[in-house]
Amino acid sequence: MMFKKVAIAAATVAAGMGALMASPAAMAQEQFVPLLVYRTGQFAPLGIPWADGKQDYLKLINAKGGINGVKIKFEECETAYDTAKGVECYERLKGKDGGASGFDTQSTGITFAVTDKAVGDKIPVVTPGYGLSQSADGKVFEWNFPLLGNYWTAADSIIQDILKKEKGNLKGKKITLVYHDSPYGKEPIPLLQKRAAKDGFELTLLPVTAPGVEQKSTWLQIRQNRPDYVLLWSAGVMTPTAVREAQATGYPREKMYAIWWGGSDHDVKDIGAGAKGYNTVTIHNTAERDKVHEEVKAQVYDKNQGTAKDAKELGQLAHTRGMMISMLQVEAIRTAQEKFGKGKVMSPEQVRWGLENLNLTQARLNELGFGKIIRPFKTSCDNHLGADWARIATWDGAKFTVTSDWYQSDKTLIDPLVKEYADKYAKEKNVKVRTCTP
Repeated sequence: MMFKKVAIAAATVAAGMGALMASPAAMAQEQFVPLLVYRTGQFAPLGIPWADGKQDYLKLINAKGGINGVKIKFEECETAYDTAKGVECYERLKGKDGGASGFDTQSTGITFAVTDKAVGDKIPVVTPGYGLSQSADGKVFEWNFPLLGNYWTAADSIIQDILKKEKGNLKGKKITLVYHDSPYGKEPIPLLQKRAAKDGFELTLLPVTAPGVEQKSTWLQIRQNRPDYVLLWSAGVMTPTAVREAQATGYPREKMYAIWWGGSDHDVKDIGAGAKGYNTVTIHNTAERDKVHEEVKAQVYDKNQGTAKDAKELGQLAHTRGMMISMLQVEAIRTAQEKFGKGKVMSPEQVRWGLENLNLTQARLNELGFGKIIRPFKTSCDNHLGADWARIATWDGAKFTVTSDWYQSDKTLIDPLVKEYADKYAKEKNVKVRTCTP
């Protein structure tokens, strides 16, 4: 009799445990977000604060209870900005913990390599401010999301700022592009060639071999050719090398414009006053501080959980961009939950839907603490860019300050270019072009 009672009690406990284990509310639910980073290698000076920013924002979300209760699980994978290593990271992490929410590859070369894979794997590739510029066309690139701007929109904004300085006339002017000799560095060339034809300036292209520490011959050519402006498509060690060479050859730093990855505090802080006047285009307004910085300080760094060694990194351009990128991924997951179930872990395909249906209003951005950093934008089936607002920031010898109004790229140039290259990609890859209905 006693044995029977014990057996019944044990069965009851087992049943209760089974029910507890089967209960979704009781199960530990985590959304997996892989983080491809390069804390080592030629671009490490950029990659470290960028990676820190991505982690810090995800830690903030977890500190606030997750996404409708769903905590984020993240794992870094070091690529050293090497495409082969990046593909290895992608393959290893894509199916982990129910499937990767999406990959911010942090590299244009890796983006090229995994774009074809993502279609079959049904995993989003999120590339805010980089990647394949033509992937703004969602009809062709269903799984790619170059949110908030690409290298064509960046180059166009820079030319607009130069046009403003030159009172709207660039005829006869010389503009030189000094670029990292890689898919990343070559991306702005098609747009700049279109702009040169339209605006009448002479475009010179000067590639720099990776990692970019040897540029003496490049700047000798610049000294001989005396261009009116130099555009710098660089990152990591290549950037301070270029600024120092400009200083050594007497080229005015105020005539230099860097892409956003060549315009972070760590690029010029050791040069200080020697870099004064150096310009960078910012993806939206990442030179600005906002409420999100205060929240990360209070809920992450003040609790000794910050990713960077020091909270002083908060507010640096590269760190803010990292936080912004993680915010976009989080909001895509949140948007997906609105359709597929609040408090549930979203599949990669559901997150893709969220990325394609983002609607970040000013009120929502203010709530997130990014109201001063990002302008409102929406994505759609055919528009995977969302918006492409940018500003120019200038190094004053101690810090970057915003020095321009908002720019938006010239759609009469950008849209045909996107279509031309997207159609070419679809033909070469035999991609079935989607039909997007309003």
